[in-house]
Amino acid sequence: MQTIISIKPLLAVLASLLAVPLILKTGENRPNLRETWSILAGVIKFSIIISMVPTILSGNTIEYTLVSFYQGIDIKFRVDAFGLLFATVSSFLWIVTTFYSIGYMRSGNEHAQTRFFACFAISLSSTVAVAFSANLITLFLFYEVLSLATVPLVGHKETPESYEGARKYLLYLLSLSKTLLLSGIIIVYMVAGTTDFQSHGLLRNQPASMLLFGAFFLFLYGFAKGGVMPVHNWLPSAMVAPTPVSALLHAVAVVKVGVFSILRVVFFIYGVDLMGLMDIGVVASYVVTFTIVMGSVIALSKDNLKARLAYSTVSQLSYIILGAVLLTSSSMLGGIMHIANHAFSKITLFFCAGSLYCSAHKTEVSQLSGIGKKMPWTMAAFFIGSLSMIGVPPAAGFNSKWLLAIGSIEANQIPILMALLFSTILNAAYFLPITYKAFFEKEVVSNHSSHGHDDHHDDIRENPMIVVPLVLTAIISLLIGIYPDYFLALAKEVIK
Repeated sequence: MQTIISIKPLLAVLASLLAVPLILKTGENRPNLRETWSILAGVIKFSIIISMVPTILSGNTIEYTLVSFYQGIDIKFRVDAFGLLFATVSSFLWIVTTFYSIGYMRSGNEHAQTRFFACFAISLSSTVAVAFSANLITLFLFYEVLSLATVPLVGHKETPESYEGARKYLLYLLSLSKTLLLSGIIIVYMVAGTTDFQSHGLLRNQPASMLLFGAFFLFLYGFAKGGVMPVHNWLPSAMVAPTPVSALLHAVAVVKVGVFSILRVVFFIYGVDLMGLMDIGVVASYVVTFTIVMGSVIALSKDNLKARLAYSTVSQLSYIILGAVLLTSSSMLGGIMHIANHAFSKITLFFCAGSLYCSAHKTEVSQLSGIGKKMPWTMAAFFIGSLSMIGVPPAAGFNSKWLLAIGSIEANQIPILMALLFSTILNAAYFLPITYKAFFEKEVVSNHSSHGHDDHHDDIRENPMIVVPLVLTAIISLLIGIYPDYFLALAKEVIK
């Protein structure tokens, strides 16, 4: 294994950041050029990230130090298999989401589109910076940048409701990171003299102590973007944002940065051996299993489609954390792979929710009777995304859920296996009726919906600019279920 010094990680971070002044300069007057910059930056970013794959798969790492402040404190990037997996997913989906956003924002004639695309670009820069962070200090810095960059996106509609959602979003994330998360980082620095991520764990040779036991839960709840109950409430509140933002928040960038950061702490700060020695894994696994089940139960009670998807996200994020903290090879593979599997499947579902809103002005599950005949592409893609979330083969979610189930048996945690099976039944209970209503129930005709739109489906037409991205992500969520080799190879590199 070799460490290669290269500027590529920094270039990958800067690709979308350098597009921001160009997006702002072209502005509202030249929307085609403005959006070309977004797409071009996305393609460049993805190309740089993919160019590092052969180096990482051959067992090497890539490093680049930006600035050193003090011994053990520096802003430094390090590309390993785990960071590369997350960066691949987020950078590819940014390209897809940009195309989707163009269709969505234009069809709704949304205001402040330049601000929207600029904040999107900053968000993706900080997401990739988190993916490639070499230590907790760098990760914390860009974690905070991501929180700030996404606030204007959450409050984009500039209504009292969206301002309230943005306020709660900012309050939750900043208050918990400035208190719990920062405390955890200080403890690690005091104990180890550095916060650098290391294979098998920076703290692996430290004796077990209550301080380190407690510090882990500072990270678990301090990384509030991970949505572990009870610090999940910001996530449903952020649903006031436009659908492309919800897709970014709940499928790719924000929530995945949360769980990715928690897994970084599990694998590269504590390490599997210390986690097992102090029984942190057992306690944490029951904490997140509670979130898995309760998130699904609450999702089942929601009629608003985006709210149902939001609580589904709360539940699904904890699958990823559960895989890591069960500490068996199967569960860890399942948890890591679920980062990618969930991203492609959940973004498909949010894209479909946006398509329903743009073309039919439907926001509630109860309004969807018969809509499948008018929006067949959207609802077929929704069905595929649903199968992945439930864990039905050959969709992507089956692979990770199967590995999690095997892992819970390997860890001799039968109650957790039962909870996983129960949660899967709940997934089916809140997803499948949506497809059934769309394709098999007759349209309920009323003169006016609660939103003031005619509820009749006759005038509904799918928008190709919105439909093409959601069909693409649905197909990919099937393909990575059938051919999981790329993400599996990276996941195996992580747990070596």
